[in-house]
Formats: sequence, C-alpha cells, structure tokens
Amino acid sequence: MINNYPKIDLHGEYAVTAYTVVHSFLIDNLKLKNQYVILIHGKGTGKLKEEVHYILKNEKFVKNFHLDPYNLGQTIVELNLDYNYK
Repeated sequence: MINNYPKIDLHGEYAVTAYTVVHSFLIDNLKLKNQYVILIHGKGTGKLKEEVHYILKNEKFVKNFHLDPYNLGQTIVELNLDYNYK
C-alpha cells in the first residue's frame, strides 16, 4: 500500500541542493531494504520535479520511478535491493 512507503517532503528545497537530500534518503532506504519510497516535490514550476527525475535517472540503484497518477506532486521510486552499495 502506497501510504506505508517511506517519504520525504522536498518542498522548499532548491534544485541545486536536491541531490544531497535525495541521494542520502535513497541510500538510507536502500540500506533499510525498503523497496519503494516516495519523493514529494510538489507541482509548482516543475523545476524541482525535473531535478529529482534527473537524479533518479542517474542513480544506478534506482530500478524504476514514475509520477503518482493520483498526485502529480510526488514520485514513486522502486529501489534495486540487489544493488551492492558501498
């Protein structure tokens, strides 16, 4: 169920600093073996969403991600739990 996924609210975060916050959150959840997480970026101008999606495309341990069809202000991320992060 989507409501039980760990989530982080990025409202107020700048696109230039988003990498550090998003990367740390993803790594923590990878270590905790949480397969799905939610990144709340809001709708706004779309700049933060674009940056978040750019980050996700370039993380080797992100298996898949998509906008939540019921809330376009958040992205659902599937992590590759088999990835050996060091």
